[in-house]
Amino acid sequence: MTDTARPEKLTRFLAASPFVKTLGMVCDIKGDEMTAILPFAEKLIGSTALRALHGGAIGSFLELTAMSQVYLLSDIDTLPRPINLTIDYLRSARAEPLYARAHITKMGRRIANVRCEAWQSHRDKPVASLHAHFLVTAPEPAA
Repeated sequence: MTDTARPEKLTRFLAASPFVKTLGMVCDIKGDEMTAILPFAEKLIGSTALRALHGGAIGSFLELTAMSQVYLLSDIDTLPRPINLTIDYLRSARAEPLYARAHITKMGRRIANVRCEAWQSHRDKPVASLHAHFLVTAPEPAA
């Protein structure tokens, strides 16, 4: 797949996904670097007393960001499947947009190891981080 086709295919998948639509997630892709954005919406509030984002929305956003980054930088034809993931909630996420970037620490033939961080106003103060392993399968060779 060409360098420009992959981001377009990822953007089409994200636009067609009902779950991504529900969250409101969008991706800003510049070459190999992708920043995921979760715009604030009232439906994402988990604690009305704190006006903090729901942990499930944050975790889902991190997982989708990591999956999207693996897809963007690999030769696979479908989104990778999660094997396991760990999320660390580091501080309350306020009622404002959330940003995330994922870094692939190892891309093997079957498994990708990924770290991802989400932040709000200051990137050096993450609100949550994810460490995950995804199953990736190489495309079948053309006959």
